[in-house]
Amino acid sequence: MLELKNLSLYLKRDDRSLAEDFSFTLGRGDKAVLIGEEGNGKSTLLKAVYDRKLVEDYCDVSGEVTAHGKMAYLPQMLPEELKSLSVAEYFDGAEVFGKTELLTRLGIDPDFCYSPQLLGTLSGGEKVKMQLCRLLMEEPDILLLDEPTNDLDIDTLRWLEGFIRDTRKPVLYISHDETLIERSANVIIHMEQLIRKTRCRITVTRMGYRDYLAFRRQSFDHQDQVAKKQREDYDRQLRRWRQIHDRVEHEQRSLSRQDPHSGRLLKKKMHSVQSTGRRLERQAEDFLDFSEEEEAILTRFDPVVMLPPGKTVLDFSLSALAAGDRVLARDLKLHVSGGEIVGITGRNGAGKSTLMKILWEELRQRRDVTAAWMPQDYGEVLDLGQTPLEHLEAVYTKEDLTRARTCLGSMRFTHEEMTGKIARLSGGQRAKLLFLDMVLKRADVLLLDEPTRNFSPLSAPVVRSALRDFGGTILSVSHDRKYLSQVCDAVYELRPDGLHRIEPPE
Repeated sequence: MLELKNLSLYLKRDDRSLAEDFSFTLGRGDKAVLIGEEGNGKSTLLKAVYDRKLVEDYCDVSGEVTAHGKMAYLPQMLPEELKSLSVAEYFDGAEVFGKTELLTRLGIDPDFCYSPQLLGTLSGGEKVKMQLCRLLMEEPDILLLDEPTNDLDIDTLRWLEGFIRDTRKPVLYISHDETLIERSANVIIHMEQLIRKTRCRITVTRMGYRDYLAFRRQSFDHQDQVAKKQREDYDRQLRRWRQIHDRVEHEQRSLSRQDPHSGRLLKKKMHSVQSTGRRLERQAEDFLDFSEEEEAILTRFDPVVMLPPGKTVLDFSLSALAAGDRVLARDLKLHVSGGEIVGITGRNGAGKSTLMKILWEELRQRRDVTAAWMPQDYGEVLDLGQTPLEHLEAVYTKEDLTRARTCLGSMRFTHEEMTGKIARLSGGQRAKLLFLDMVLKRADVLLLDEPTRNFSPLSAPVVRSALRDFGGTILSVSHDRKYLSQVCDAVYELRPDGLHRIEPPE
């Protein structure tokens, strides 16, 4: 069991509370998912629960965390100090051959645990698998998982869904995979930043994700209906009161001095009218507030950006796809037309990101299209030492920069986030910055490696809608089942013998 008592988190750099006196108990069989918009503090909360030293350089923490058992923590990114370790060094001391069932479930060859390959050279999904496997080998009592689904292939995703759903261990996790959340979570912890990030709110609901969304919408609608009726009734009563007040006031002014009896009656009546007015004022103070909710916002693509369906955007063939000396796939062929949205999926390490980089190098040279690139590692195109505004100033005109500032504000970037280092932004905020780049560039061909991986489950539907409505062509790598089924016109699986068109996975 895990107990949080009066936990408060306060960001030092921009004077902002992420949590205030938050208390929560995670019991046996609880699978609690932390949701909320990008930059709301989900990862910070998870780190503070595990070890507040992980956040003390940028966040003040108070309150108590009590763990009844051994906690294990999976970070969102592979720590820098582990990247230079070999796989063999990372698994040193672990009972590898006593955990063959776990390794098989994760699609890891036991012999690979003795490989000299550096962890930092593995694919994104392979890094997650290695960390998850090593963590589970320790047989912890409580699991804290920050984006365990990042870059995992579909088969491993399905296994992880079942593991989280069926384990009796308490699990507190963050995920952007709506399908996994729908199928595994039985507790929803919703972190919000309201009123331009000046007030935080954390809501805990013990129900499934779909039920939570329906309950939340129903509760807000009911609250708004009650608040609206209260104000309508108040306005009607106030109009009636003003009519009576004005009539009595007029009668007092018109009264002759020779009629003191009537004057006393009118004075008494005015006291009663004023008393009613004060009662109405007190009544207004007790009105139910209209609901407040944090909306997911993403800059939309310009509707004038469009490629004709008959245009050949890509007619690609490659005899062998290789990473170093290792051949990953052979005989690749891909034809893509204007306006088509293509998704590419496949097992971790199959070479999907390698293929996307080759396609990017080909398309970026083209004069007849304007291509834009969102890699899996944002550090390839973003200087993390710059601020968002410095990044944009280096690329765009003053007119575009003015628009960019407005767009960043509309996407809920605070002034401190616009002028602070990109390295301090969450993954989702960095992704929003790259989306803004694509919008300002007016790109008509987008190459996206895991475009939804860093967006919250509340933002992801907005992202899917924006990409589905895009008038140009999209080439993307994804393991997001909702993205593949709802956005893509065609889905291909990268296998050793090439690209094969498949039905979107469920």
